[in-house]
Amino acid sequence: MKREAFIDNAKVVLIFFVVFGHVIQPFTSQLSSIQLLYFWIYIFHMPAFIFLSGFFAKGLGNKGYIFKLAKRLLFPYFVFQLFYTGYYFTLGMDNWETTIFRPQWSLWFLLSLFCWHLMLVIFKRFPPIVGIILAIEIGIVAGHINQIGYTMSLSRTLVFFPFFLLGYWITKEQLLFVKGKVVKSVSLIVMAGVAAILWVIPEFSTYWLLGTQPYNNLGAPGVGGLVRLGVYVLAIMMAISILAWIPRKRNRFTHLGQKTLFIYLLHGIFIQFFRETEILKINHPIDVVGLAVISCLIVLILGSKPVVTVTQPLIEGRINRIAEIVRERSKKHEEIN
Repeated sequence: MKREAFIDNAKVVLIFFVVFGHVIQPFTSQLSSIQLLYFWIYIFHMPAFIFLSGFFAKGLGNKGYIFKLAKRLLFPYFVFQLFYTGYYFTLGMDNWETTIFRPQWSLWFLLSLFCWHLMLVIFKRFPPIVGIILAIEIGIVAGHINQIGYTMSLSRTLVFFPFFLLGYWITKEQLLFVKGKVVKSVSLIVMAGVAAILWVIPEFSTYWLLGTQPYNNLGAPGVGGLVRLGVYVLAIMMAISILAWIPRKRNRFTHLGQKTLFIYLLHGIFIQFFRETEILKINHPIDVVGLAVISCLIVLILGSKPVVTVTQPLIEGRINRIAEIVRERSKKHEEIN
């Protein structure tokens, strides 16, 4: 699929919010304003990211697609599952021990993304509206089954699949509809309204946004389905509102949209170090600006050419960039001689 600057720009913005959300998480219990910002980000950042992942899944069915997908997703999963287990042990974290079937921290996304592609084999046979409604029903019902949890990222796979399926069915023209002036105007009301809703909801648990816990664990076995449906609605509205403000033209950061997997897999090195050493402090809401700057720097560093070149063998199982550097140096050496 030909790359669209708007989508790459969106991926850059969303990966920033992923990193920023993880950076501010330890401070949510200190300041209510930080907690509100954290909830506000978590309403949309992964749903929107998953939606765009579904948009790029339109090649499903091509010869060798699943094999290539397994290489692209499961290979780095196993590599980084081992890496982060060792890294957490080195940092002295209590929860460093895990099995291969319980993904370390953010690695759940790789397992779920692989499963979403497999689920498309079945769901793409349904009419779009039927499949999307069925996916939402499955996500809601999953919360009633206590056995569906974090193992194999099963709960998140079922809960977030509707966003992936939406992305799969939407066309480029429909996606760009969010850039209209009316949508932009309404988006400001939506973003402010969601912030107001999150502010007044008493003792709202972040697990409603993470999709990892059954309703019983959240203390809402009776109304859990309605709450999850409400979260779905808010997530879709917020995702549309954020995408409405993404620039369409290429800029100096657009290329980072092709490096989001690198940033996603590697940013845990910084986040877990910050959390264990408690090197970051916050005493005033304005300090959040400094945390945003740190988040930007993490995105820029991990998306840089040197980092991508060195880590490509671990993430993509290829050495294209290293080989390219070797060829360039060989060519220069020949020209000099």
